[in-house]
Amino acid sequence: MTGIILFAIAFLCLFMGYSVAFTFAGVSVLVGVIVLGPELFAFMPYRIMSIMENTTLMAIPMFVYMGIVLQKTGLAERLLESSAKLFGSIAGGVAVSTIIVGSLLAASTGVVGASVVAMGVISLPVMLKNNYHQPTAAGVICAAGTLGQIIPPSIILIILGDVMGVPVGDLFRAAVIPGMLLIIVYTIYILVLGKIKPEFCPPMVVTEGKRELLIQAAKDIFPPIILIVTVLGSIFTGVATPTESSAIGAVGAVILSIIYGGFSLPKLNEVSKETVKVTSMIFAVLIGATAFSMVFSYSGSEYLVEEIFMELPGEKWTFILIAMLTILILGFFIDFIEIAFLVVPILTPVAIALDIDLIWFAVLISMNLQTSFLTPPFGFSLFYLKGVAPKSMKTTTIYKGVVPFIFMQLAVLILVILFPNHLILT
Repeated sequence: MTGIILFAIAFLCLFMGYSVAFTFAGVSVLVGVIVLGPELFAFMPYRIMSIMENTTLMAIPMFVYMGIVLQKTGLAERLLESSAKLFGSIAGGVAVSTIIVGSLLAASTGVVGASVVAMGVISLPVMLKNNYHQPTAAGVICAAGTLGQIIPPSIILIILGDVMGVPVGDLFRAAVIPGMLLIIVYTIYILVLGKIKPEFCPPMVVTEGKRELLIQAAKDIFPPIILIVTVLGSIFTGVATPTESSAIGAVGAVILSIIYGGFSLPKLNEVSKETVKVTSMIFAVLIGATAFSMVFSYSGSEYLVEEIFMELPGEKWTFILIAMLTILILGFFIDFIEIAFLVVPILTPVAIALDIDLIWFAVLISMNLQTSFLTPPFGFSLFYLKGVAPKSMKTTTIYKGVVPFIFMQLAVLILVILFPNHLILT
């Protein structure tokens, strides 16, 4: 019963609006001391020290820093503007450019909030000015922003690699095709929509010549692509670890901002503060979740969960179905970080016992958690966009716009479940 009580109190506190990190830590101490005794927490300092010395997790602040530099120094803005003009002359062109830039930002930041805000500030006004269907415009931006969850270097893939004990580089490699498949599906949907209902995403009037547009696009798009190829290429070829490549990416982003004239000491200070805030939030949740999982494990609840799943009919596929449905439903209400730190450690031993490929399973979880950014009522991408959207755009409009993209994400998730040998790079 300890595990059930632990989860019940934690979710009750989360729904009441208490801080995630302190909820996990407080509930763990309360239940742990009462049920197992205070001596259990004698091990806690060693667990915290282990987290702080984890070199894999060092990649998180570096990639966050890299993404915020691109956003704050105007490089993301240049990407969006050039892409919009390059593709804007076709029906749905601005939306397609938003998807492409969203994928580039995902591959250079891994931070969903930064991508959605950047595209909401820059791309949304352009689409609305060109009489785009408001739900479609909102849905494209939210969906393109969430690509940072699956396209490397994804923060959630780094977290899952650490939690599940699998190499982050292998996770990055495995996530490439599913991420590309999502981009292709989104793009096809917009182009088909542009043909069937051109009034939903009309073409943009472009005054610049084609040659001029291509030159400007080369200046604004290729340097970030070179940075992305350098970072990911160094990981995939084994030249650098994800942590080392994250440092390369952070330095490369600063160099690009200097080249493009977006660098200044006040901006550097602002970027550093934002990076510290995001990183501190992630590690505070991780420490609280560590205490939570320790109480859950030492109470014997972990073995009970494993025993229940092992006795279900269908074994592997029943487990995958229940795990994916559980994560999907939880994603409607709580953040991806809490799910990664709380639910995944419970599911991982069962997956190992059922001889499930952990790399494949981690990619499935990452894609499922990506959907949680779009699902009402607490999809974070919806809130990020609402914060920068015009007051005339209602929350229900944003909800309506993301529905097709939720189904597209689930369809791609099902394909990855059914055809792992074809869609997962090993």
